Amino acid sequence: MKLNTKVIHAGAHPDPSTGAIMTPIYQTSTYVQEAPGVNKGFEYARSQNPTRKALEEACAEIENGKFGLVFSSGVAATDAVIKLLAPGDEVIAASDMYGGTYRLFMKVFEKFGLKFIYVDTTNPANVQAAVTANTKLIWLETPTNPLMNITDIKAISVIAKQAGALLCVDNTFASPYLQNPLDLGADIVMHSSTKYLGGHSDVIQGCLVINDAELREKLYFIQKSCGAVPGPMDCFLVLRGIKTLAVRMRAHCENGEKIANWLKSHPKVGKVYWPGFTDHPGYAVAKAQMRGFGGMISFVLKDDSVEEAKRVLSSTKVFSLAESLGGVESLINHPASMTHASIPREERIKNGLSDSLIRLSVGIEDADDLIEDLKQAIG
Repeated sequence: MKLNTKVIHAGAHPDPSTGAIMTPIYQTSTYVQEAPGVNKGFEYARSQNPTRKALEEACAEIENGKFGLVFSSGVAATDAVIKLLAPGDEVIAASDMYGGTYRLFMKVFEKFGLKFIYVDTTNPANVQAAVTANTKLIWLETPTNPLMNITDIKAISVIAKQAGALLCVDNTFASPYLQNPLDLGADIVMHSSTKYLGGHSDVIQGCLVINDAELREKLYFIQKSCGAVPGPMDCFLVLRGIKTLAVRMRAHCENGEKIANWLKSHPKVGKVYWPGFTDHPGYAVAKAQMRGFGGMISFVLKDDSVEEAKRVLSSTKVFSLAESLGGVESLINHPASMTHASIPREERIKNGLSDSLIRLSVGIEDADDLIEDLKQAIG
C-alpha cells in the first residue's frame, strides 16, 4: 500500500457492532469480564483501550513498524525510553535538540545515575568517539530543533549495533511522510504526535514505534506501569489527523520551500536554516533519507540583536507567536526564550543557537499571504 493510501486506512477497521467507518471513542475506564481473567481483550483502560489500540496500529503502519505505543505527550514517550536504562548506563545524544528533551535528561534522569554525553551527531565520527562499554542508547533528532541539522541515520545505526546500544530517532520534524527511521536501521522511533501527526494544534500526545517484540513488551510494561497514557478522545483526534497527513505535508513542504528561498534572498536576513538548500551541510544526507525537506525553518537577521528579533516576532499577523509546531496554521517562535529556555545559555550559544534565532513552523495557508506577512514584519 502506498503512503497516501496507508495514512487514510492505517488502523481503521469498521466497528463490528455498527459498521461505523470511524473508530468509536471508547470513553470507559473499565470493562465487564465474564469471569476473572475471561474478557474480550480489555481489562482496564490504563492498560488497553480500543480507540488507543487502533491508533497504535496506525502509528506502526505509517512508520513501517510492527508495534506502536502511544503516550500522553512526546515527553512521556521519551521518558518511557529512558526508563529502559539502569544507573551507570550512558546515552549519546545530539548537542542540538529540543529543550524539553534536554531538560528531562539533565534535570530528571541524570540524578538517577544515568550519564548523558552530547556530541555533534552530524559527523558519525563524533558518535563513534563517544561510545564506551556503558553506551546503551543513542538519541537522535534529524532534522534537529531548531537548527535543522541532519544526521545520517544509517551510519549511526551501524555504530549503535556495533556498540550493542539502542538507536532511538525523534522523527517529529520530518513526520512519517518524509522519513522512516526504522527502514534506516533505528530500533525505536519517537514522535510528539502533538505536531504533524495530529496536525491541528488541538491535542497533546506522543508515540513510539518499534519492530522488536521483546522491546515492545518492555516498553508496554513501562507504559502500563507508569500510566502516562492518552485518553480516548485524544487518540481519536490523532487518528483523524493522520488521515490528512499526506496532503498536509505536501502543502507544508511546498510552502516551506517558497518561504525558505524568499528569506534567503531578503536583504535583511543573515542566515536561513533549511535542509533543502543545496549548500546546506546536510543536504546530501537529507536528500537520501527524506522524501522532502519540510516546513520547519529557522533564520537570523543581519541586525543580529535580540531587540530586532523580538520586534519581528511581535509584528506578524498571519504567523502566530506561539510554542509548538506542525499545525495547519503558521507559527513563529523564539527558541532562546520559549522552546529551548531550559538549556543553559552558554550551551545554546556553543551549539549555534543564538539569542536572536527565529523559528518558523510554516503552515498550509497561501504562501503569498505568509510571505507578505513576513515582509511587513521584517520591514
